[in-house]
Amino acid sequence: MARTASAHVDTFCRDNLPPQSQWPEFLFELPSLQYPERLNCATTLLDDTVATLGADRPCLRTATEIWTYGDLLRRSNQIARVLVEDFGVVPGNRILLRGSNNPWIVACWFAVVKAGAVVVTTMPLLREPELRKLIAITTPTVTITDSALAKDLLDAADTIPVITCGADESTDLCVRASSKLDTFENVDTAADDVVLLAPTSGTTGVPKATMHFHRDVLANADTFSKYIVKPTSDDIFTGTPPLAFTFGLGGLVIFPMRVGASTLLIERATPSELADALVHHRVSVLFTAPTAYRAILREGKAKALQGVRRLISAGEHLPESVWREVKEQTGKSIIDGIGGTEMLHVFISAADDDIKPGSTGRAVPGYLAEIHDIDGEPVPDGTAGLLAVKGPTGCRYLSDPRQLSYVRNGWNMTGDNYIRDTEGYFWYQARSDDMIVSSGYNIAAPEVEWAIDQHPDVLESGVIGLPDDERGMIVHAIVVLVPGVPRNDAKIKELQNFVKQTAAPYKYPRGITFVDELPKTPSGKLQRFRLHERAAEPQP
Repeated sequence: MARTASAHVDTFCRDNLPPQSQWPEFLFELPSLQYPERLNCATTLLDDTVATLGADRPCLRTATEIWTYGDLLRRSNQIARVLVEDFGVVPGNRILLRGSNNPWIVACWFAVVKAGAVVVTTMPLLREPELRKLIAITTPTVTITDSALAKDLLDAADTIPVITCGADESTDLCVRASSKLDTFENVDTAADDVVLLAPTSGTTGVPKATMHFHRDVLANADTFSKYIVKPTSDDIFTGTPPLAFTFGLGGLVIFPMRVGASTLLIERATPSELADALVHHRVSVLFTAPTAYRAILREGKAKALQGVRRLISAGEHLPESVWREVKEQTGKSIIDGIGGTEMLHVFISAADDDIKPGSTGRAVPGYLAEIHDIDGEPVPDGTAGLLAVKGPTGCRYLSDPRQLSYVRNGWNMTGDNYIRDTEGYFWYQARSDDMIVSSGYNIAAPEVEWAIDQHPDVLESGVIGLPDDERGMIVHAIVVLVPGVPRNDAKIKELQNFVKQTAAPYKYPRGITFVDELPKTPSGKLQRFRLHERAAEPQP
């Protein structure tokens, strides 16, 4: 595939793309996927929407304010000027964003893209050691953070400038931006210039950064959103996934703005509060995980879902029991789907009368999906195997040998075991690696092991995921303590709190079992399948 001339002055991203021979095959057969060679996705999503639909359309909503498309355009232009004029940002520089779901973090995202730079998204819950790893592999020029989340980033950034947003001081980004002109000439990037480095946890505990182009940002809107979600300009979107998740970025920013709709941004909400917000703001499209749908029903607020036109679930497997419970209590059908950071968003799904309860759905228009055996050969329908996908988006890891594991013979191998039936529906079986998917969060077992092992009373640990009715899976740790340390509930609580302080709190083990030693191969490799057996053993 021929590359077009890059607008990037800083060539780090193109220099660190995997060789094209290791890329997946890309498909652009749909008319909606015919993109020009020069494309800045911020121009398409924001500037062009203002030009065609007007600046006064509601765009970003919160509990206390509404930003119009014109407001977002002006503020993102001003922030882009801060980056370029005050910090010398040039096209291709990486800018790390760390913030909650609020309008200013969206404005920062667009500002970075307008300037031709590359967004590095980070989860607000990540701690200093995790941020330090991401900074090491993405080498940002500047970082931007909510002031309330600044401490861990300041500790991790060393000499890299940290711009805070929301602090009452002259150096705050909001204050800096207010003095800038509200116009900006967007950089004329190539459609295949990298615009997003989206981190994803690796099973080794070392994060990977997936590299996505400007055209990729639009492609999921022009496939999954266009053909499955089917939004209109009058829709009001909301959801619980952080904008740092590609699931959240697509569902709460890209998809609504592709059609001129608006989105309600919620920084934090209990299931009950989310249900109330759906009613109060007349939300019509909801993106969240199965856990949230189940919790809303248990709060006795099923009625809140009845007014929502589209209920979308992803981030973890949707049990058939949850789908049927929502259907029975609300009359609404949840749209299930599977996506991934490597693919940017959802590539298998089904809606309305096309849904088979319990199935994830069929390949989204624009994508192909097959089931392969361990040798990469397609297996007959009805046979369990490895999910293989290709389409307009796909995996390109930033300078990472694991590219060879994810992409095989032109196919993206997602790490999921599925069965495809004779009608083309895909039925989830299990994860095929060490990833634990709990309440929509992808948690790499080795990351949790690393955090536990930092405790002075721990010799070593092994972590697995165990089935759970509430969260799909929970993190469970099997721990070897230093001799003489008591094995009791107090120690379990201590270790859990320690992990919450060392890593993102959602990674902490909800269950802990103490053992004398971990099962290993003769070469010393941990045998995770044995850990599942140990987890069921009673405490001594």
